[in-house]
Amino acid sequence: MPEPHGQPRAPLRIVVVGHVDHGKSTLIGRLLYDTDSLPEGKFEELQRVSERRGMPLEWSFVLDAFQAERDQAVTIDTTQIWFRSRERDYVIIDAPGHREFLRNMVSGAANAEAAVLVVDAAEGVREQTRRHAYLLHMLGLRQILVVVNKMDAVDHSDRRFAEVKREVERYLEDIGLSPNAVIPISAREGDNLARPSSRMLWYEGETVVDSLDRFRPLAAPIERPLRFPVQDVYKFDERRIVAGRIESGILRVGDEILVSPANRAARIKSIEAWNSAVQQVEARAGQSIGITLEDQLFIERGDVISHIQDASKLSHVFRTTLFWLGTKPLEVGNRYTLKLATRMTPVTVEKIETVIDTQSLGSTTGEAVQRDEVAEVILRARETLSIDEHRDNPAMGRAVLLDRYDTVGGGVVDMRGYPDLRQGSEVRSTNVSAVEHLLTTEARAARNGHDGAVVWLTGLSGAGKSTLAMHLERRLFDKGYHVYVLDGDNVRRGLNADLGFGPDERAENIRRVGEVAALFADAGTIVITSFISPYREDRNRARAAAPGRFHEVYVAADLAVCETRDPKGLYRKARAGEIKDFTGISSPYEEPDNADLVVDTSHQSVESCVDSLVAYVERHVRLERATVRAVGD
Repeated sequence: MPEPHGQPRAPLRIVVVGHVDHGKSTLIGRLLYDTDSLPEGKFEELQRVSERRGMPLEWSFVLDAFQAERDQAVTIDTTQIWFRSRERDYVIIDAPGHREFLRNMVSGAANAEAAVLVVDAAEGVREQTRRHAYLLHMLGLRQILVVVNKMDAVDHSDRRFAEVKREVERYLEDIGLSPNAVIPISAREGDNLARPSSRMLWYEGETVVDSLDRFRPLAAPIERPLRFPVQDVYKFDERRIVAGRIESGILRVGDEILVSPANRAARIKSIEAWNSAVQQVEARAGQSIGITLEDQLFIERGDVISHIQDASKLSHVFRTTLFWLGTKPLEVGNRYTLKLATRMTPVTVEKIETVIDTQSLGSTTGEAVQRDEVAEVILRARETLSIDEHRDNPAMGRAVLLDRYDTVGGGVVDMRGYPDLRQGSEVRSTNVSAVEHLLTTEARAARNGHDGAVVWLTGLSGAGKSTLAMHLERRLFDKGYHVYVLDGDNVRRGLNADLGFGPDERAENIRRVGEVAALFADAGTIVITSFISPYREDRNRARAAAPGRFHEVYVAADLAVCETRDPKGLYRKARAGEIKDFTGISSPYEEPDNADLVVDTSHQSVESCVDSLVAYVERHVRLERATVRAVGD
């Protein structure tokens, strides 16, 4: 059914969800019949099948295509079928309601732009009703129509409809959803589907079709930044063809592109299409194509191609709101295989932030997530990943967890509180050459009597980093060491005065400090840094800037102890919402995996901690006198 000017109408993808036996498939079958969308001969086939089984006309047989489903009277897989109204075309996704087939419901809802939630008028809101509604919320669906089905079973009672309507709206409101409409229907009889019901004259609202026609398509994938996950690389003749499916955006011959996570740039030489006599110059979201590049780069499955100006984020770690489907609980420290677009990579569960009960909507902290629970989980990968948040690019922002070959979890990607590592990895300076010093590292050490070093104090605000740094500086200075403290607040008054406190700016703050500290160490000075530096990757980057000279010291203190101290009143302001992205409260702190030294200020005195620091520094940087004389000679 073309639109004016011959342009095809883009279909709206709708998922139909609800508790088992609340009538989802019946709703869809009758809707197709009432809008003349059934394939030719399908109605007659339904009549014959129903008669043969000695039962009334069963509309659900339209979708229950598998014999197993008819025998068990339960939908076991998502089914997609075209449907059309006078206003537009639709793709309807019928998702299973039975808990054993919930993973199929997740995959169905993940591809939808809107949802229909079916509730039985007699039974009201049930377990799967709540769970499915929460999944819609989790997957970012905001266009939701609620239909209260089987009104014929409650004598078309307006009072019963009002009760169920209040129950549904109350739950949806609690999880942050607001239905576009709540409509009383009898799917089997066709009441209020395509035409108003003569049996519910008390209802003066719109029909299901009218309500669906008011839904609006989400932003088309071609309007989003280019994302071309690499499926494989083939060699034909002398050409290396990079193959995959464009998930979003537009790609053209001549475009300058970036390959992530390697961060390598190239230019598109050609677009290759299978069995096509016409040479393509452009490809769009949804097309499976191959490309060749003007410059040969090493590219592999799982890489993501984008335009340089709209590249994805890079990270080893991210948060996911996850629906757990595994028979064994998800626990901190467990390892799984992450599927993100076409990349498969090992990940470790680093932290379970909250576990959400989809029945009561209560949340708890814990070390495990049980089957059918929803949780906010921090995952850490062994390698750098190209990451898009689900809210920015749904096609790229979905994560799936596998345990061997079984799908055990699915969720959406969220980078709140974590920086984009791409910023620190980009080198924008050109025509720059390193200048060699005339003084060697050994000569500086011989003059000073010790090596240069970076003593990096990390820990929560209030842990005592600045106090320890200043006392350590005094003690080392008195012993004749060349020593200097770089403190977080002092650095932000000058060198980093242009930076704020968002995740990316905090990462840049630590990157600059790491480079400056490395220069101090290269000059033979012991530089003590006092920074929260909450992200492991930032500290690892600082370590890489000063290879062999970097010493990570974890100043450990419980969050409760730090809040009690609160020397600058920052925790109080953070709890009051006056400070956003505050570490330990609204932004994460990643404890060191394997610190070179740990001092616990919750249980040790300042003097004891400083003694440990001095002993560590002398053990690692002081030169023996014989060595000093030999080098000096």
